[in-house]
Amino acid sequence: MEYRVIRGEIMPGHGVASGKGDDKRYPEGTLKQQFKHFLERGLDLSNYYMGTINLDISPFSYQIKKPKHFFKDIAWSDFITPENFYFFDASIHYKGQTYKGLVYMPDPETKEDHIQKPTILELIFPKIEGLEYGAIVEIELRKDQLELIENKTDQPQHVDTEGI
Repeated sequence: MEYRVIRGEIMPGHGVASGKGDDKRYPEGTLKQQFKHFLERGLDLSNYYMGTINLDISPFSYQIKKPKHFFKDIAWSDFITPENFYFFDASIHYKGQTYKGLVYMPDPETKEDHIQKPTILELIFPKIEGLEYGAIVEIELRKDQLELIENKTDQPQHVDTEGI
């Protein structure tokens, strides 16, 4: 397996995944509501913090190749239409430690609100002590799952999910 390592900066997000934001529809966070749907499909997130790390990988954007997990038409909320979700393997290198986790990606084609810039990766990891906004980390991604593209596109590249 080939990997690509790049640097990124931890940025504030919408606070919706963790429930720390102002969205009253999801007081406990969207990840907590989505958890059981992912578990039913074979992805157990119980060892991860129920919030996302927002990593700005500028000037890179990404192209979806072959996700580790792809879940189609997940009806997890009464407030929005069903969404598709991608997950990719990821490792963070921070202060001499390596942490294993996932890139969590609601499909840009089915996501209705809380849209991310195409240079932001949302990450699900165990709690990483001392990690704060502005921190620079290295992220390691599998090249066969998610390709990084050095440019400044407005939208992430997308692949046809039929057959995944």
